[in-house]
Amino acid sequence: MSYHHLTISERIRVEVLSILGYSTRFIAKFLHRHHSTIARELSRNKFENEYVSTSAHNKYLERRKNSSHSSKYNEFLSNLIS
Repeated sequence: MSYHHLTISERIRVEVLSILGYSTRFIAKFLHRHHSTIARELSRNKFENEYVSTSAHNKYLERRKNSSHSSKYNEFLSNLIS
């Protein structure tokens, strides 16, 4: 099953709906996402009990930039090749 990251427009909708007091399940149905995705987004990106979509998106971009896969190339392979 494939998945897609939340877009900035979805994050703005999450922010507005959470400010208006809607539940994570309602927001999830509205955005056609799983409720745990919304709950995770809110908990991961709240600052002083407040969710700000632009800040959340910037945090996402920073985490994305800093993520990397471990290299398959190592000293053992280097010695084996040479």
